[in-house]
Amino acid sequence: MNSAKRIRTGVCVRSFRMLQRCGLGLLLAAACRLGAAGAPPALTNPFFAMDTGTRDATHRTPAEQVALVKELGFAGVGPIYHGADDLQQWYAALDQQGLKLFALYLNLNMDEGVTPQLKEAVTALKGHDTFVWLYVTTKKFKPSATDGDESAVKALRELADFAAASGVKVALYPHTNQYAQRVEDCVRLIEKVGRKNLGVTFNLCHWLKVDGKDLAATLKSAAPHLFVVTVSGADAGGTDWKKLIQPLDTGTFDVLPLLQQLQALKFAGPIGLQHFGIRGSVAENLKHSMDGWKKLQARLAAEKN
Repeated sequence: MNSAKRIRTGVCVRSFRMLQRCGLGLLLAAACRLGAAGAPPALTNPFFAMDTGTRDATHRTPAEQVALVKELGFAGVGPIYHGADDLQQWYAALDQQGLKLFALYLNLNMDEGVTPQLKEAVTALKGHDTFVWLYVTTKKFKPSATDGDESAVKALRELADFAAASGVKVALYPHTNQYAQRVEDCVRLIEKVGRKNLGVTFNLCHWLKVDGKDLAATLKSAAPHLFVVTVSGADAGGTDWKKLIQPLDTGTFDVLPLLQQLQALKFAGPIGLQHFGIRGSVAENLKHSMDGWKKLQARLAAEKN
């Protein structure tokens, strides 16, 4: 073979090998993209809808509301307690759709103590792995006061012990303008009660309303007792509920840092969607929030990579 032919042959071989490498690189890149598209979500926490945002004129019954959240991809619901018969309708609808009732919203009036209604609800939750979602009220003491702690602790300890007998956990729900309106109020009471089945909820909208200053510090104090989290879209600096409770794909407050910190804390509990007071079609509103949830998941996954 003459020298000119050997040079041409060598060039062809090198070019072919380069194309092979480039082609392989493209294939690998495509495979990575496919892998990312089919990758599991960045958060594995169940995402459920509170019934503050599942009911309207065309979704009145538990069955209609459960069918809607199933269609949109939610893992279940967290309704307000309206009696044993209504609760059984929720469970029947959820069982039919293969979904879960994550938390049942109830009030403890510490001036009255543990009522028969509370005991009825707790007993009905036995065997369902559903939290009692408890906000604490009183007419005798101011919000975030400590002078009513003795009364609150007595009632909470009684309820926690009653719930423990049925294998039920109680998650305190910090609620604006109520006795335990801050996460820190709930943690204080939990530590005084001293029961393992008593924990706390982090509610984004209520935290923004009464505090909103140091998210990391609040989550750190809650972490040992954190059972449930709720989220919504919100405007940074908002003061009314229209600004603090929006679909999850709207608002100027970035929810991503909250999810990142929950992930860093290895929080594995359920995350609920708050839609209280949002007007319009619940189907459209919930779809917007599910779209927002998926976008947050994608951003969280991208930050990890």
